[in-house]
Amino acid sequence: MSRIDVLKTYKIFIGGKFPRTESGRFFHVKNKKGDLLANMCLSSRKDFRNAVVVARNLQKSWENTTALNKGQILYRIAEMLEGRKSQFISELLLTGSSKSLAKKEVEQSIDRLIYYAGWSDKFQQIFSSVNPVASNHFNFSSPQAVGVVSVIAPNKFPLLGLISVVAPVIVGGNSCVVLSSEENPMISISFAEVLNTSDVPHGVVNILTGKREELIPHFASHMDVNSIIYCGDNKEEIKSIEQLSVENLKRVKIYKRKKWDDKQSQSPYFIEKCQEIKTTWHPTQV
Repeated sequence: MSRIDVLKTYKIFIGGKFPRTESGRFFHVKNKKGDLLANMCLSSRKDFRNAVVVARNLQKSWENTTALNKGQILYRIAEMLEGRKSQFISELLLTGSSKSLAKKEVEQSIDRLIYYAGWSDKFQQIFSSVNPVASNHFNFSSPQAVGVVSVIAPNKFPLLGLISVVAPVIVGGNSCVVLSSEENPMISISFAEVLNTSDVPHGVVNILTGKREELIPHFASHMDVNSIIYCGDNKEEIKSIEQLSVENLKRVKIYKRKKWDDKQSQSPYFIEKCQEIKTTWHPTQV
């Protein structure tokens, strides 16, 4: 008898663990020929709420981690991804990417992690300032993390797009809950396995899989989320996010870019988008 392959069930990633969705639901991922590739968890509102609790509990300790250490951790993620490069290329090939494009996407993903690792202890100097004031004080402005960020990852470039959005969020001291590419969610959970075996504290990055239509309202309306990043150009989704985010004055960032493989898709300004400017006054004399 010919052997039947055991299809992997890709679970969600919350707090450094890989639980099944609390709803027990799943959906199929198929290739262009209609062949079944994997079973994916269909995340629910409860999964998202659980992930936000974990992200909130870890955010402050992650923010207080030194910039040098954050850079070292991002570099470690790149090292782990480099060691599993062939696996990620194979997964992209399964979902229809050409060999050359798959190789390019994985290598650019590794390089992008290293790029943001290098910015970890440098972006503060760019976005800080010493302000002139008409009193006997020093007045400093410096960036600090906004807190918990919910991220709707790009559908295209499922690995590179995910890393391009998540890396600047976490290097700035934020924690995040990510909804992976709906079209190709497998590789996001494989990347979660990389995160889980690297030095990233459990709960800094949490990854859910599921349907945008169902989960975007929860990502945008949750009262303990400080900022939301949406990648896409669906006008109805953007309108819904902007309206639901008003309730707690959530910071909204919309990335409509189609290409995540160009140089304009990496910049310290992506870090700045999830920073708040804190101003400190200090007397020059008693």
